[in-house]
Amino acid sequence: MDRAVYCIARTSAQAERIITELKQVGFLGDDISVLLADKGGTRDFAHEHNTKAPEGAVVGGVAGMGVGAAIGWLAGVGTLVIPGVGPLLAAGPIMAALSAAAVGGAAGGVIGGLAGMGIPEFEAKLYEGKIRAGNILISVHTEDSKQRSRAKDIFDAAGAEDIATTSEATV
Repeated sequence: MDRAVYCIARTSAQAERIITELKQVGFLGDDISVLLADKGGTRDFAHEHNTKAPEGAVVGGVAGMGVGAAIGWLAGVGTLVIPGVGPLLAAGPIMAALSAAAVGGAAGGVIGGLAGMGIPEFEAKLYEGKIRAGNILISVHTEDSKQRSRAKDIFDAAGAEDIATTSEATV
């Protein structure tokens, strides 16, 4: 059964270490998601992807990201603007889930998007609060218990917090 393993990194250096190690042990960029508050603002990004929804916007590009090169090889890197939450940098499968939440005006914004991915609502609320406080959410798609164990070991060795596993919902 496919499951995702999640954690919170407190700094971009810690997040980069985790992402680099996940890549080194064979996880693909398409399997890793990252979500963090965009403190630099969307003005650093190159172009807009077509959404005119007043509830939210999706902005793409990676120029001036300031988070580091490790995130650059992940799928779908961009910025989301979610009402009540503000600008967020996202990469990987989480980008699709939160883009749908932003465009659709999903109740709860980040919470709704994360819950839509299969994260229990109480954990989604915890993660949203941590992201707002400047922490970084990292998740990795796993296909078996060996991959889950490997991801948890990497998260734990890097000193990540709030490590959890959940069944994945289709985005």
